[in-house]
Amino acid sequence: MNKNDKPPLIRISKRGQISIGKTWIIRAICLLSALLVGSILILALGHNPISVYAEMMNATFSNRNNLNLTIRAFVPLLGASLAVGLAFKMRFWNIGAEGQILVGGVAATYFALFHYQNIPGPILLIVMAVAGIVAGGIWGVIPAYFRSKWGTNETLFTLMLNYVAMGIILYLQAGPWQSPGMNFPIIDMFNTAARLPQLFGVNIGWVFVIVLTILVHFYLAKTKQGYQLGVVGQSENTARYAGMNVKQIIIRTMIISGAIAGFVGFIQVSGTNFTLDETTAGGIGFTAIIIAWISHLKPIVMVPVAFFIAMLERGAFRIQTWFMIPATVAAILIGIILFFMLACEFFINYRVMFKSTSSRSSQAL
Repeated sequence: MNKNDKPPLIRISKRGQISIGKTWIIRAICLLSALLVGSILILALGHNPISVYAEMMNATFSNRNNLNLTIRAFVPLLGASLAVGLAFKMRFWNIGAEGQILVGGVAATYFALFHYQNIPGPILLIVMAVAGIVAGGIWGVIPAYFRSKWGTNETLFTLMLNYVAMGIILYLQAGPWQSPGMNFPIIDMFNTAARLPQLFGVNIGWVFVIVLTILVHFYLAKTKQGYQLGVVGQSENTARYAGMNVKQIIIRTMIISGAIAGFVGFIQVSGTNFTLDETTAGGIGFTAIIIAWISHLKPIVMVPVAFFIAMLERGAFRIQTWFMIPATVAAILIGIILFFMLACEFFINYRVMFKSTSSRSSQAL
């Protein structure tokens, strides 16, 4: 560097090892900052921030029914987070979980609508689940094949497939699957045989996603395939040098990723909505990206993070009705909290250094 060049006023450098205590201090500061900034927004609307935040908590913990509703929102968030987390682990930017959920829902819905009389209930649910898994896996492997074969951009490819999946549903709603006698596009509600049973007041999908979380954790931490996936994520050239079939690993991982998302689609149509429409995914695939990143792509960590996000969503809905806060403002409030959560992870991994005005020394944050 030229001696006449002045050092920058602000520099960002990667942190070394950081203690657990300091990590939690940073998280606490970011959470308090999020609440303070959100309070300004709430005060501007003429409400008491303490009352609003308290009601957001009540939306989950005030009674058993509210807790069940939060768990119902938590289930697909966790499942979708596992799906995108696997892809992100190998640096394959799967932005298409939304579409993979939708096509999984489409495949499951086909059997729910047209075969519920021919297939016994428990077997019907298994067939629907397998159909959702296969459809999601196919939707996931398409961009993986193009990326491994021709080097296409998976971010754009998976994103555009979301719109294709949405188009398929809109066509089915207004066409071959439209409910008879209806003048607007809607698909019939499922027969009870095609609905997931409940356990402790919530559909048993929550059991499946918890088991999936354990399996994905084991897959990443204890299997050869999980190790290979991590190596590809660190460096494809290193993986090739070590004799790994990178193309095969990419395709295999995206089949699993898409299959998990497709299974989430099955849970949505069979356990939550009992029908198929354009809101079946409802932004779950995009929210899952945030959860995966905040969790550092660790399946076990995704559990509390996904539950926290589900709490925020339930709380946002609650304050709309109790305080007449517009839905857009409630969404902004959630966005503020998520922004600070992401900022928290930044400050845990990096430090911001300010040049001292009185000397050449720097002060670090």
